[in-house]
Amino acid sequence: MQIRTLLAGTFMLASLAGCATGQMDQTDGEVIDQMAHYEGTLPCRNCAGIDIDVELDGTEDGAAADRTFNLNASYREHPQNPPDETYTGQWSVLTGTPVDPEATVYELTPQGEGQIYYFLKIDPNTLELIDPQRRRFQNRDMLQLKRQSASQ
Repeated sequence: MQIRTLLAGTFMLASLAGCATGQMDQTDGEVIDQMAHYEGTLPCRNCAGIDIDVELDGTEDGAAADRTFNLNASYREHPQNPPDETYTGQWSVLTGTPVDPEATVYELTPQGEGQIYYFLKIDPNTLELIDPQRRRFQNRDMLQLKRQSASQ
C-alpha cells in the first residue's frame, strides 16, 4: 500500500474527525546550518501509525536547486506488512495559507512517482502536514513532526 493512499485516508479522517544533523541556529534571522531533521507518527486507519522521518537539506533563502529532501515512512503493526517507503526530491518555500498570509509552507515534490507533500512551519522545531490547499486539519497536533537535535 502506497503512503499516498494512507495519507489520503489520513486526509479524509482528518477532515471528518474534525532534519537536523546539526542545530539550526539563527543569528540576526540568518540560518546557519543547512540540514534539518524532523520525525513524527501520523495516524493510520489500518495500523498503529506511520512513522515519518524527513530530512531537509538547504535553506529557505538558498538556491532552489540546493534544497533537497529525503522522506522515509514506516508502518507500525500494519496487517499487510508493507515495506518502508522512501522518497527523495526537491523542496520549495511557499508563503501564505488561507488564514495566515505570512505563514511559511514547505512543498516537497518527490522525483518520479509520488504525491506532493505540504508542511506548515509552525516554528523552527515543528512542521505540520497540511492539505494541498494549504489548510490545516482539525486534528493538527496528530500531524506534526518535531525537529530532532544533533545528538539523536
